[in-house]
This record gives sequence, structure tokens and C-alpha cells, in this order.
Amino acid sequence: MSDQARTALPELDRGAADVFWRRFLASGGEDPGAEYTDLSTFGDSVELADELLALVLEGRKRATAGSLAEYEIEEFATPQVGDRWIVCDGQGRPRVIVETTDVRIGPLSSVDDQFAWDEGEGDRTRDDWLRGHTDYFTRSHEEAGIPFHPDIPVVFERFDVLHQVSDTDLV
Repeated sequence: MSDQARTALPELDRGAADVFWRRFLASGGEDPGAEYTDLSTFGDSVELADELLALVLEGRKRATAGSLAEYEIEEFATPQVGDRWIVCDGQGRPRVIVETTDVRIGPLSSVDDQFAWDEGEGDRTRDDWLRGHTDYFTRSHEEAGIPFHPDIPVVFERFDVLHQVSDTDLV
């Protein structure tokens, strides 16, 4: 995605997310008292959130990566295996419920071919992944006032999709 088209993300619709979650629980097979651990988007702009969500919806994206420093600054909990979280589109609407299946923290450069493939972005190669994520983390760290270096600690997370809605099913 080019840097030229970047619209700030709106507030995420927590009320709609709560309804989305309750509908998921009511569909059966889940503990009715379960709670989701996070509400978020992929990326840092409307355009990127929608682009990455589309990859999830088509089944291509089953991994994500975040800077550990950004988790700490934003005071977000580091993902844990078994976390269930709601992913919103660029308008802040809940679209997908995912479950974290694997988490590893390591240097940016430690990404392997399989993770790059599982993340589903670009041409799905490690080289392309490193280029794209180096650009993204350089920009996001600069905006947050965090020093960037090529081996920043990164949270590598894999997930499964538990539930998703189409445009016609939006809350």
C-alpha cells in the first residue's frame, strides 16, 4: 500500500462489537460467559485496515506482526494463545472474530518464510515482508516518538478465524 493515501482511523464501535460478540456466542458452541480480549484493526489507516481485512476475509491472511514497543506504549496486553479478538474494518465496524494460535517475540529480522507467507501480504516472500514491515515500523515508530532499528522486538502472531460477516450482515 502506498503512503500517499492514509486516512486516520475512526473510533472503533465498541457497542457494535459487543452486539457482534453476543451474536457469535449465541450461535452456539461457545461459553456464553466468554469475553473477547481486544477490539482492533490491522494497520494504522482506513485504507490499510480495509486492505488487510480483505486478505483475512479471503482466507489469505492468518498472521500479523506488531512492534513490542508500540504494545508497551499503548499499554496493550501482549497477545496470548487462546485470546479471542474482534477485528474491525476501516470504518470501525466489527467484521471478524479471530483466535490467537501462536505468539513469538523476536527481532524483526527473525521473520521466516512461513510467517511471511501466512501473513498474506504483498508477494508473500520474506524479502517483501521485511521491506514492507520495515517501512511500516519506521513510520509508526517515528509517529510515536520511538527509536527504530532493524532488529526491534516484534510480536509475531498467528490466528484462526472463528466468525466473520459479509457486508450485508454488518451490525
